[in-house]
Amino acid sequence: MKKAVIRVIGVPIDLGADRRGVDMGPSAIRYAGLNARLERLGWDVEDVGNIEVPIPETREIKNKRLKYLDEIVKINEQLHLRVEEAIKEGVVPLLLGGDHSLSIGSLAGLASSGRRFGLIWFDTHGDYNSLETTSSGNIHGMPLAVANGIGAKELTSIGGEQKKIREENTVIIGARDLDPQEQEMLHRSKITVFTINDIDQRGMKAVINEGIRLASLGTDGIHVSFDLDVLDPVEAPGVGTPVAGGITYREAHLAMELIADSGLLMSMDMVEVNPILDYQNKTAELAVGLICSAFGKRIY
Repeated sequence: MKKAVIRVIGVPIDLGADRRGVDMGPSAIRYAGLNARLERLGWDVEDVGNIEVPIPETREIKNKRLKYLDEIVKINEQLHLRVEEAIKEGVVPLLLGGDHSLSIGSLAGLASSGRRFGLIWFDTHGDYNSLETTSSGNIHGMPLAVANGIGAKELTSIGGEQKKIREENTVIIGARDLDPQEQEMLHRSKITVFTINDIDQRGMKAVINEGIRLASLGTDGIHVSFDLDVLDPVEAPGVGTPVAGGITYREAHLAMELIADSGLLMSMDMVEVNPILDYQNKTAELAVGLICSAFGKRIY
């Protein structure tokens, strides 16, 4: 990566999840010193604040299988335009969440920018549900499926009708809690899934290097979408859907450092930081550290 401008965009959305609090994630990450730490690495940081997001108590759930659909569509339409603009201006968009439904907009913006990109998706979950498969109606469990053209048309049409990702350039890392129908759909796709078992057996270095290779084939760069629940809850307690047995602190940093070494990072989401469930802002501090590793910080 040639160091230039990082444009920080906060998306304080918790409409896609069942638990309140993740809307405070962007503030917690900023409070942990994000902008100053990136500037010390030599980046120019342009923080444009937050996209306006309504609070759930002021809205009505019209469809329990697609909760807060209208509001999430409007937010992601705004975000898609912001991300598209950033990419066309040659700056690096860094999206702070907020729940993972924001990736519907970030991926739509990348697709409509005209740049070909690969995707590395760090998550304990597949986020590959749809109206037909969801058991919760929470849209933060759907963004990867939406980006692949699967799901409600209101969501898949954001930024245009086309699929937003290329399956063969899409890699999930750290999965350990997939719904049965998600598993079937992912098996039928060309998306590569590295489970926590793959990381245990092969090691993070081998897994992330293969992920970078797959995501970069025939593309202009890589978008990283990082859900903090991919880490073990001991490391990241402040997440809404923790699952025991996640990746370690050093495995996560190694993955980010290798992505930085590749020089291919073009944009990034950091999502699902929930300060209400956190301890002394530990998870937000971790998020900042991982972002800095992705943007070039080294131990020595």
